[in-house]
Amino acid sequence: MSVSLPDFSQARLVVVGDVMFDRYWHGATTRISPEAPVPIVKVENDEYRAGGAGNVALNAASLGAAVSLVGLVGQDDAARLLVEKLSAGGVQCCLVDVPEHPTITKLRVIRRHQQLIRLDFESDFTALKSPGIENRFTPLLDNADAVVLSDYGKGTLAQVATLIGVARARGLPVVVDPKGTNFWRYRNASIITPNMGEFEAVVGACPDEQTIHERGEALREHLSLEALLITRSERGMTLLQKGQPPLDLPAHARDVFDVTGAGDTVVATLGVCLALKLDLPQTTRFANAAAGVVVGKLGSASVSCTELSEALAHSDLDRKTGDSP
Repeated sequence: MSVSLPDFSQARLVVVGDVMFDRYWHGATTRISPEAPVPIVKVENDEYRAGGAGNVALNAASLGAAVSLVGLVGQDDAARLLVEKLSAGGVQCCLVDVPEHPTITKLRVIRRHQQLIRLDFESDFTALKSPGIENRFTPLLDNADAVVLSDYGKGTLAQVATLIGVARARGLPVVVDPKGTNFWRYRNASIITPNMGEFEAVVGACPDEQTIHERGEALREHLSLEALLITRSERGMTLLQKGQPPLDLPAHARDVFDVTGAGDTVVATLGVCLALKLDLPQTTRFANAAAGVVVGKLGSASVSCTELSEALAHSDLDRKTGDSP
């Protein structure tokens, strides 16, 4: 059983943010090192994927949308492999080369699907005086229906307020995956999607649903947002929309294997749906179902239309079953 989906191929999306090169070394461990109390991993497989804003772009493209990606990369092998991976996934790469910086890389060592260690290779882009993001971004808006800004705090979105202003002046919806506690930077976006930890870091501890709703609505109004979507892990999502009652959706993950990149899937799905002018409650249900699929996969992953359709069917069935006497 499946649910009929909109024609996502009609959506045109621009994604801007911190692009990352996710590398995975898979191997077996049979003994402890004599040099230190750590396992020895015999690497048997070297896998790489697009992470960060790259994963957002691939998620949107996997649903069938036309996607352009803007971000910062170094002039290195990681950037070359990243462009190959993104292009193979149907993403138009509009990346800016920064010769003095390495491409942000996260290396994970995996044993039997269990992560043993992660090594990060990066240099903050924040100090760049003229990274060229706006110049690369603005022309793409002529053929865009929506914008997604993926902020991992690495400096690509140092001028995020300017990007929001440019897109909103064109009448385009802007979805932001925020980072840090200075949410004022995202003022006037259409919707931002903090997780529960990020939300409470800004508004304070929320011991109950009423507090979440009240403080969330106050934050939404303070930032002049159309909506605020709080992702709450195993407790689902809460949508606070201007002039509407709160919408609380339960999580629908069948198996939680790895939450890496789930937020990327959420904002990608939101962006694609808003590009098609779907209403926010329906859009949020799609994003919630998509997140439930991706947490059942290892590492940064995307969701196909078939998987999303089946997940929506399961969530509809669960809801009806739960409503039965």
